Amino acid sequence: MAGGPAAVSFLTNIAKAAAGLGAAASLASASLYTVDGGERAVIFDRFRGVLPETVGEGTHFLVPWLQKPFIFDIRTRPHNFSSNSGTKDLQMVNLTLRLLSRPDVQHLPTIFTSLGLEYDDKVLPSIGNEVLKAVVAQFNADQLLTERPHVSALVRDALIRRAREFNIILDDVAITHLSYGIEFSLAVEKKQVAQQEAERSKFLVAKAEQERRAAIVRAEGESESARLISEATAMAGTGFIELRRIEAAKEIAAELARSPNVSYIPAGENGKMLLGLNAAGFGR
Repeated sequence: MAGGPAAVSFLTNIAKAAAGLGAAASLASASLYTVDGGERAVIFDRFRGVLPETVGEGTHFLVPWLQKPFIFDIRTRPHNFSSNSGTKDLQMVNLTLRLLSRPDVQHLPTIFTSLGLEYDDKVLPSIGNEVLKAVVAQFNADQLLTERPHVSALVRDALIRRAREFNIILDDVAITHLSYGIEFSLAVEKKQVAQQEAERSKFLVAKAEQERRAAIVRAEGESESARLISEATAMAGTGFIELRRIEAAKEIAAELARSPNVSYIPAGENGKMLLGLNAAGFGR
């Protein structure tokens, strides 16, 4: 019976020790926090506010209840957003912008105080739309295509300057998509068709001019040939003409002989007429 109170006292002491160890473990766990790779921490103190120092990677101590860590991802992250902007000639154009951004580590306490953990979603879409509208308004619709590298450079430089005002670093800025409204697209298509028709008309005019020149050259050649034949005939008589007529008649006879539709050549004047021979010529 005497062992009963002693056992109860022993168990009570063990329970108290276990409770103390549990409380100590909980206190130790609450006093530690870990910052992973690619992250930084900002400490909020209930008495002093946001501390100006940024905490790096590793496991660190804090005062439970009095202090609380806020973790920032400082790795570069992509952001995409679209903007519908007006050009200098009052055409609407849709642009999609891609940004690679990260916070300025030295100014993380300022970022947390003024913007919070979701700083990029609060800042980048607004300044992106602002810069796109300001830059696009400086160009005509067709210049956005012909001078796209220049437009991208202006957007990039302006966005980098604006983001630095919010302690945000932009590693890359690029226009990934550009499209026009339906009305402007139809106007461009009609313009291209008109240009193609104009080029075709130029080709037809040039072709007609070449054919005209060729006809003039042929006519001049035939005229010169006729003149030479006339001069030769005046000097040597019609013998050459009769010889050419005979040669032509032989060619016609050979063709008729090979044709299945002709069985014979008529005799007499009809045959001579068919062959193109002049009876008077043979009589001389």
